[in-house]
Amino acid sequence: MASQEKRQNLYEIELPQSIIDSFARFLVPEIQKFYASDQGQKELEAWEKKYSDQSKE
Repeated sequence: MASQEKRQNLYEIELPQSIIDSFARFLVPEIQKFYASDQGQKELEAWEKKYSDQSKE
């Protein structure tokens, strides 16, 4: 049982808010660039179609 607790604790990581903020400042512009691209627009349309069809059921 101790090994299970140890294994579970390996995945419980608390990150400082400054690291989370820094990562978000990096990631948000990259996401915006992707969805502004043609490929991103196509994937967004496909995602919206898939999930709007599911919500109607």
